[in-house]
Amino acid sequence: MRRTRLTSLVATLAATAIATLGLAAPARAAAGDNYVALGDSYSSGLGADSYTSESGGCYRSTNAYPALWAANNSPASYRSVACSGATTDTVVSSQLSALSASTTLASITVGGNDVGFSNIMTTCVLQGTTDCVNAVSAAESAAQNTLPGKLDNVYNGIRSHAPNARVVVLSYPVFYQLNTLCIGLSDTSRAKIDEGINVLDGVLSAAAARHGFRFGDVRSIFVGHQLCSYGTKWLHALNITNLNVSYHPTAAGQSGGYYPVFRNTAG
Repeated sequence: MRRTRLTSLVATLAATAIATLGLAAPARAAAGDNYVALGDSYSSGLGADSYTSESGGCYRSTNAYPALWAANNSPASYRSVACSGATTDTVVSSQLSALSASTTLASITVGGNDVGFSNIMTTCVLQGTTDCVNAVSAAESAAQNTLPGKLDNVYNGIRSHAPNARVVVLSYPVFYQLNTLCIGLSDTSRAKIDEGINVLDGVLSAAAARHGFRFGDVRSIFVGHQLCSYGTKWLHALNITNLNVSYHPTAAGQSGGYYPVFRNTAG
C-alpha cells in the first residue's frame, strides 16, 4: 500500500513538474509561425543585393534577415512588406495591413528615416565637422522629443492588427569603430554620429519596453565589423556610384549580424 501511494505521489509530482516546465518554457513555434516583416531599408535588405523583382524600389533582398529566418525556419507563412525609405508614418499607412489576428511573429526596424539618417550623412560628408555635429544634435532632439510618440503610434497599430504576435524591434548598428586610423570624416564627426545612433537606439528600446515588445540589439555583434574597424566590414562605406547602399548592412551584415540577433530574440 505504501509503495503504491509512493508511486502515485512520485507520478503526480513528475506530471506537475513537466507541466510547470512546459508553461515556463518560451514559445518556440517557428514551424507554425505566420511571420510578417515590417520596416525600413535595414529590414528590406538594401545593400545586401539579390533583390526580389516584386519589391521594386523597396529593395527587398533574399539576403535580408527576415528572408534568412524564413528560409531556415520554414514558418507556416512569411511575408515581408519592409521598404527602403519607410518612416513611422508610411509603416502605419502602407504596411500594417499585412498583419492580422493570425500573425504570430512580426519584426520591425523604423525610426532612422524619421530623424533624417540619410540627410545627416550627406551633411557630414559634404559640409564638414561643425555642420555634421549640428545635424546630429538636431536629430538627437527629434529622437528624444518627437519620435517616441510616432513609435507609440506604430506599435499600437502593430498590436491592434496582430494581437497574438510576438513582436521584435531591432536596433541600428553603430557605424564607426573609433580610435583607429581612418580616412574621411573627422574623429569628432564619427564620434558624434555614433552618439546619435546610440541615442536613437535608446529611444527604440524604451518604446519597445513600453509596449511589451522584444528588443533585438545588434550593436554589440557589429563591433569589429564597423566602418574604420580592422575586421571584415558589415556596413557599406560611402558609395559614390550607388549612394543608396551607403551605410547599410552588406549581405554579411545581415547574415552575421541581424539574423542571429533576430533568431535569438524571436525565440
